[in-house]
Amino acid sequence: MSKKRAKAQPKGIDLYLPKPHEAQERVIAESRRFNTVCCGRRWGKSTLGIDRLIQPALAGFPVGWFSPTYKSLGESWREVRQILQPATTSKAEQEHRLELVTGGKVEMWSLDSADLVRGRKYKLAVIDEAALIPNLGDAWQFVIRPTLADMQGGAWFLSTPRGMNFFKTIYDYGQDPLKPDWASWQMPTVTNPFIRPEEIEAARGDMAAAAFSQEFEGSFISWEGSVFRRITDCATGAVQDKPIKNHQYTFGVDWGRSLDYTVTTVIDANERRMVYMDRSNRQDYTLQRGRLAALNQLWQPAVILAESNSIGQPVIEQLLREGLPVVPFMTTNASKAVIIEALALAFERGDITILNESILISELQAFAAEQLPSGLMRYTAPAGQHDDTVISLALAWHAATAEDSGDRMIFSDDPASAEYGLYVPPVQISKY
Repeated sequence: MSKKRAKAQPKGIDLYLPKPHEAQERVIAESRRFNTVCCGRRWGKSTLGIDRLIQPALAGFPVGWFSPTYKSLGESWREVRQILQPATTSKAEQEHRLELVTGGKVEMWSLDSADLVRGRKYKLAVIDEAALIPNLGDAWQFVIRPTLADMQGGAWFLSTPRGMNFFKTIYDYGQDPLKPDWASWQMPTVTNPFIRPEEIEAARGDMAAAAFSQEFEGSFISWEGSVFRRITDCATGAVQDKPIKNHQYTFGVDWGRSLDYTVTTVIDANERRMVYMDRSNRQDYTLQRGRLAALNQLWQPAVILAESNSIGQPVIEQLLREGLPVVPFMTTNASKAVIIEALALAFERGDITILNESILISELQAFAAEQLPSGLMRYTAPAGQHDDTVISLALAWHAATAEDSGDRMIFSDDPASAEYGLYVPPVQISKY
C-alpha cells in the first residue's frame, strides 16, 4: 500500500500515512458529520479510521478512538503510536494517550469501561468494530455522543456487520434523507484493490452463502431462525443394516438427560453419507453404554465423537476401558458453533447425504440461531423442542471430515478442562 505525507504543524514534521484506496477515497469525499461504513473483511476499515483520526489531531484538536475490548484496541494503538511518533511530545502507554506538537491529543479507549470516557470532549470519535460492541446504542447515546457537543464533533462507525443490531440502525440513518448529518456505505471486500478477487471467490466456495454475504459482502444478515438450508435436497439416503467392506465409519453421540433422547448417528466417511441412526430415551447410562457397545461391534467405527458434558468423564473413561474409540467433546457455545457451522456448510454445498427421517428433518428445520449481546451466535432448538438428532449428526459429520484439514481441534472455553485443546484424529479413508 502506498503512503501519503502529512505535515504536522508548526514544526513541519513529515508523517507518512497509508494512502487511501479508491473506495476509501470515495467514502472520505462523500462523508458527513456522522458516518457508518459497513464493509467486508480486509476492506481496510481500520486504515480508514486511523486516517480520519489523525487529520484533526494534527490540526490541534482532541480526538478519541473506541474499540470493543482492550485486546482489540492493541493493534490500532500500536499503529497510531508509530505513525505519530515524530510529532509526539508526550505518551501515556497505559492510558493509550498521545499529546502532539500541534496541541492535538489522541485518546484511545476500550468500551469495556465506557463510563471512564465521561467528561472528555473530542473533535472526532472513531468507533472501530462497532457491530461487535455490546449495547452500542447506549455507548453512543450516553457516552460518546456527548463528548462531541463542545466542538460539534463528528464520528465514524466502522465494522463488518453482525446481524440486525444498533450498527444496522445507524447504517439506516445514513440512508435516510431526513437525517442529513448521517451518511453510510456498504463496501464489499472486492472494492479493496489489494485483495485478489480469486481469493475472495475461493472463500465463497468454502463458506455458507449467508456467512459469505456477511463477512465478504458486508451484508446485514438476520441470523435469527433456521440455520440449515437445502435439508430435503440432501435427505435421499437409505438405511444400511451393516457396514460396507473397506469403508470407514464415524459415530456422533448426543447423550439424553431426563427428558432428552440419546442419539447415535453413523456416517460413512468414504461417501460422506448418513447410514444409520439409533435413538432412545429414559434409559440409564448402563443400558445406553450397552447400546453403544453393540453398535460399535457392528460398525467398527474409526472414531466415536461423544458429548462429554452430560454423561460425565467417568462414563467416558469406562467406555475407553471397554475398548471403544471414544473421543470426548465438551459442548460450549464456541465449540458447538464450530460443528454446527460446518454442518450448515455441508448442507449448503450438498456435500452430505442424510436419511429421510421425519424426526431428524423436523429438528434440522426448527434448529435456530440467536445473536447474543456480545455479537456471538448461540445455536439451539426452540424452547420446548429437541435438538438431539442435530447435535449427533453434527458430531458424526465433524469426526468424518476431520481429515479435510488434518487434525481439527475441538475445544473448551476453560483451559483447565480435560478437553481443552483436544484433537479429533483424522479418519483414514480406504482407497478401493
